[in-house]
Amino acid sequence: MSLPTLLILAIVIAVSALLITDKVRADLLALLTLVALGVTGLVRPEDLFSGFSRSAVITILALFIITGGLERTGATRILGAQLGRLAGTKEPRAVAAVMVITALLSLIMNNIAAAAVMLPGVIGLTRRTELRPSRLLMPLAFASLLGGMATLFATSNILVSAALADQGFRPYGVLDFLPVGLPMAAAGILYMALAGRRLLPEHGLGGEKGPRRPSVSLSETYGLAEAVSGAYVKPGSVMAGRTLAEGGWGRQLGLSVVGLSRGGGLVLAPSYDHKVIEGDVVIFTGSASDDDLGRYGLIRTDDPAWQGKFTSTQVSLVEVTLAPRSPFAGKTLRELNFRQKYDLNVLALWRAGQTIREGIAGLPLQFGDALLVQGFRERIRLLRDEPGFLILEEDVEEPAPGGKAWLAAGLTAAAVALSAVGVLPIALATFTCALLMVLFGCLSMDEAYGAIEWRAVFLIAGMLPLGLAMTRTGTADLVGSLLVRLLGGWGPLALAGGLFLAAMLLTQVMGGQATAVVIAPIAIAAAASLGADPRAVGLAVAMGCSTAFLTPFGHPSNVLVMGPGGYTLRDYTRVGLPLTLLLFAVLLGSLAVWMNVR
Repeated sequence: MSLPTLLILAIVIAVSALLITDKVRADLLALLTLVALGVTGLVRPEDLFSGFSRSAVITILALFIITGGLERTGATRILGAQLGRLAGTKEPRAVAAVMVITALLSLIMNNIAAAAVMLPGVIGLTRRTELRPSRLLMPLAFASLLGGMATLFATSNILVSAALADQGFRPYGVLDFLPVGLPMAAAGILYMALAGRRLLPEHGLGGEKGPRRPSVSLSETYGLAEAVSGAYVKPGSVMAGRTLAEGGWGRQLGLSVVGLSRGGGLVLAPSYDHKVIEGDVVIFTGSASDDDLGRYGLIRTDDPAWQGKFTSTQVSLVEVTLAPRSPFAGKTLRELNFRQKYDLNVLALWRAGQTIREGIAGLPLQFGDALLVQGFRERIRLLRDEPGFLILEEDVEEPAPGGKAWLAAGLTAAAVALSAVGVLPIALATFTCALLMVLFGCLSMDEAYGAIEWRAVFLIAGMLPLGLAMTRTGTADLVGSLLVRLLGGWGPLALAGGLFLAAMLLTQVMGGQATAVVIAPIAIAAAASLGADPRAVGLAVAMGCSTAFLTPFGHPSNVLVMGPGGYTLRDYTRVGLPLTLLLFAVLLGSLAVWMNVR
């Protein structure tokens, strides 16, 4: 065994161990791997940073921008808006509707983005019906993975395609995954709608045992209407001439200001530095006695400008919970400087089936809590980018998706069609689509930069040279030949099945992206050594990298729903193991047909 091969194996083992133990951030580890490959001379200097210009990375980067354009124009709501009509009130039908719509989105979107786009709609559906969140959220996450199996646009599929190109084979086209991925997706959706849902726990949001009363809005869910009062600011009031921050409405009186009426006009969600003047009527939630108000020169009153609405085209109500492993658990909103940092109002807190409206700022946050937050949509976007919080549902008065939404959808469809028929390479088609979305105003250039998940880009670009090094040093051939000795006697299908299982198991702990980079070169080399079709064996690896159903940590979509669904590790294993075995059987059957036809 040569020295370069020994070095490559040592790096692969070290990287795998660090990924499994989560000792180093995955994107940082990828860059450290890149440096190690350069220092040891395993990758030539001109190829060391080639990952940043590879078509696979450009495709993934473009897909993030396309996803951002679809979200910001409201194109994704075209499908999401149909959820309530299609789901009905019966659980089997609702599970099928949620999964089909999510799978359709994940055909052309990043999987985690498809799940995140659908999450508020699914939570809203459970609010309005007797359906339980725990019976719909795991199917939502699983559907985002199943849909990604059917086209090239899943990240692991793109990486396996890149590995094929590295070894001199024809990469996959957009629709090459359909013969295998579509039957697997269909089987997964049927399983969850008919049997898998019965294995899920039955409880409310965040593991809540008692059901909430069905409602049509967040304000109804939290009973805000009856909790709102108004305070007239008398001449000479100590609150007059001060901003809301300076007046200390929350700190001094324990009130949350939801609006400010002046001269018959109403400002919803006034900012932290909004100045209060004499004659204003401040609309608030929270309890303060008339004596308490009087000491500050305030008189309780009703205001005709208040129409009972908490939202507008600019102002939203959102429900927020702590993300899994959030660093904010155990801290109070006051300690987090939540109001100052985000300029958003927290109007109520839901904990253990109870609504709390008083003293919220001083309560240590717990996993499973839900916060009702009011504010301008551009401020809420800051909250969406905060990894410690997760937005569950949003109430906002907004227009239906307009021309830009259809433009974004049309550009995306054109990119898919042009790449599917071979008119343009996939990287060029998606990158052109992303640029046209910016050019035509579907999103700004700054929003395009913000839509890119840079951690994923650096992870993939940093890890791709590792796969290249495995190929060029002969390490992939060496390990592949060992696999042929173990599995080759049973034929190509057994080899493909064994590699699927290996990729699937590694994905549960390493994630699909890193697994694809490590396993794909070995699989392709093993197939070539056996005389099997490398593209068919590569498909098995790609499907294994998307079969992340046994643990919540195999894919971010699973983590996304873990907190809101109140799931445990055991829940994923109980539901995911039969699904994984079913998909394995469907894979073998589909690959058998593929290999015979080819």
